[in-house]
Amino acid sequence: MRKKVVILGSTGSIGTSALKVARDIPERMEVIGLAAHRSHEALTQQAAETGVRHVCLTDPEAASQFRAPSGTTLHEDNDGLVELATLPEADLVLIAIVGVQGLRPALAAIEAGKDIAVASKEILVAAGEAVMTAAKRKGVRILPVDSEHNAIFQCLEGRDSREVSRLILTASGGPFRTLPAAELANVTVEKALKHPTWEMGRKITIDSATLFNKGLEMIEARWLFDVEMERVEVIVHPQSIVHSMVEFIDGSVLAQLSTTDMCFPIQYAVTWPERVPNTLAPLDFAALARLDFEAPRVDDFPALRLARRAGELGGTLPAVLNAANEIAVEAFLGKRLSFPAIWETVAAVMAAHENIAHPVLDEILAADQWARDTAALVIAETPP
Repeated sequence: MRKKVVILGSTGSIGTSALKVARDIPERMEVIGLAAHRSHEALTQQAAETGVRHVCLTDPEAASQFRAPSGTTLHEDNDGLVELATLPEADLVLIAIVGVQGLRPALAAIEAGKDIAVASKEILVAAGEAVMTAAKRKGVRILPVDSEHNAIFQCLEGRDSREVSRLILTASGGPFRTLPAAELANVTVEKALKHPTWEMGRKITIDSATLFNKGLEMIEARWLFDVEMERVEVIVHPQSIVHSMVEFIDGSVLAQLSTTDMCFPIQYAVTWPERVPNTLAPLDFAALARLDFEAPRVDDFPALRLARRAGELGGTLPAVLNAANEIAVEAFLGKRLSFPAIWETVAAVMAAHENIAHPVLDEILAADQWARDTAALVIAETPP
């Protein structure tokens, strides 16, 4: 079956990888909609290449500069994202927008009966309960695109969560895996942006360095696979070849392995439940030679502990953790905050929050904005 796919966040790293997949398996994937924030020139090129009839730019200035190819309709702002996510002809909506901006189009796509492929952690971190409840009610699939969650999805293959003992997310450990704790205060932006195994956007690369990326993935896994936080664990695996593992109640462990290329999980989300050949590089086990694993340094990188607490308490606290982290990362990238102060800021904002259980969308978005405002105040009072 050839699926008609809308890509929200088409000019980012996930979006460009998705377009590569579409070029690789044109008989299985047709791109019918593209959305970006302000990269209007890149979007113009993508629209011309794919021949899509629908594109969206959420930044007003970028939208005013966009020159739509003949036959292409430009949709604008956040309403435009919803319009693309609910295109009647769409089979699958890939959401690769950083932040909670992808939440409304995700819920709109679900209500329209569309399967969604999730690359934006924030959707399930901030609103996992609401999203999964809506998906179950509408009978649609939430297909994970993160390499770790896609790996777990493949290992489970529809098995009941009651058969799962542990979900084991692998982490590269980031560029500071072996750096002494005393030297973390001296970490520079330039060093933090040098990820050892993956090429990603700036924000997610910093999250990998702090391990907040893995913390957010723990919360995401809790909702995607219907398990308690206590059954979600993290192991450091520097080679990033084993993308995650599932331990079952009989002691058996299944793992998914591939080279470090996001095209693998994107393709499986598109072609699921089938597998099709592609031009991606296979593993060379002889050249690989070894796979290493080690426990994460939770005391030195408290992001995992903060995320576990947020996931256990639920409510609006995960949204607060996510939003505070976004603001702290922006400040670090702007050289207004030290590296350890990222998780110190998040901890302070979480401590000040009055949690709301089982929140509706408006309460989630309000908590998100409160956390951003509060984090900005905390940062303003923190020495750089």
